Amino acid sequence: MSPNHNTPRIGVFYDGNFLLHASNYYNYIHPQRRRLSLSGLHDFICQRVAEEEGIDPKRCRVCEAHYFRGRLNAADAAQRGSQLYHDRVFDDILMSEGVHTHYLPLRNIYGRKEERGTDVWLALEVFEMALQGKIDVAVLVVADTDYVPLVRKLIAMGVRVMLISWEFEYTNDEGNRIVTKTSHELFNLAHYPVPMQEVIDCGLEQNNQLIQNLFVQGSDNRQGTELTSDENENDYRTDEEDYYPSTAASGARYTSQILSLKTGYGFIKYPNNNLFFHSLDVIEGDFSELAPGDEVEFSIGKNDHGQDVAKQVKRLGPGASDGARSGDSFWNGL
Repeated sequence: MSPNHNTPRIGVFYDGNFLLHASNYYNYIHPQRRRLSLSGLHDFICQRVAEEEGIDPKRCRVCEAHYFRGRLNAADAAQRGSQLYHDRVFDDILMSEGVHTHYLPLRNIYGRKEERGTDVWLALEVFEMALQGKIDVAVLVVADTDYVPLVRKLIAMGVRVMLISWEFEYTNDEGNRIVTKTSHELFNLAHYPVPMQEVIDCGLEQNNQLIQNLFVQGSDNRQGTELTSDENENDYRTDEEDYYPSTAASGARYTSQILSLKTGYGFIKYPNNNLFFHSLDVIEGDFSELAPGDEVEFSIGKNDHGQDVAKQVKRLGPGASDGARSGDSFWNGL
């Protein structure tokens, strides 16, 4: 066995949107109801590489970790409340795990903020490191068929490829069927394909500690250990509303729009997690008078599970929001 197999240099490369979508799924849809933990994921990767290569897990270390995603520029973020602070918080999370960040500015495509070029940047970064002999095992947390040429190049260069993949589907609050799949061609090409949905479900059923540690633990739900984002994200895409823990100030009032309404409850657009509110929390009006798209003013409280919810929800009429603080409306211009 060659030296690089005895002590493999592991590089982990994250498609930020894909990882975020998986974290949202486990936090909001899966019975686990917890988010993915970066430190737990790195421990899992090291253990899995050791098993696949038949070596002592103590010899496995993540020597390179890189995260790729689009995000708002400073000027746009400054118009969205404490977004700049949240950006810094998430950078702290990544830095604490030794993850290098690679951001590109979100572009306005037909009135919608979208990311462009991050997949190319990820592929070039992996290829360059392989070319320079810096990694022996490339762990790709990606899903798109676009990465197939990269994997083929890595194989030709003698770099082993582990693919961290997810496949799941569910129906969102709007009744739309959301399907997440990993390219089968990508899955079949990888030396070590890992179907995470199967591995996780089996490990949880067996109460496997390594799998349990893939999730943020109840008392460890700190800013530095979790991956957070939108509650009602329809696919692994990039929006202005991002992946941050709530920092709502006590007594503060916010303005946004009604996202959707159900029988006796609804959701308000909010960049941390789209906020649930009950019909009994509507003030100065009746729940039946609300409609999706209505501007509302609200405060933020906690439910019995410690999750953020909207309280004291008041519908704003024409001109009613003039007195609201401009920094509190995170949804202007969408």
